[in-house]
Amino acid sequence: MKIDVKCFATLAKFQPEVSDGYEAKDGATIAELIDVLGIDPAEVKIIFLNGKHSAPEVVIAPGDRVGLFPAVGGG
Repeated sequence: MKIDVKCFATLAKFQPEVSDGYEAKDGATIAELIDVLGIDPAEVKIIFLNGKHSAPEVVIAPGDRVGLFPAVGGG
């Protein structure tokens, strides 16, 4: 199935070459996507699925948009 994936900030180095139309396994969870991308799950602090906060155990559907963010600091 094809999904859109965007990795932000320090996770940008894991951004797939094809972010629009990334081919994910049917029935995959966000946690499985994180694993396939080679990201340490402890590095992912915020997950958005179709613009809404989500959890790693959520199953991805065709056409979904996944955003992955590390811990964000500020000052």
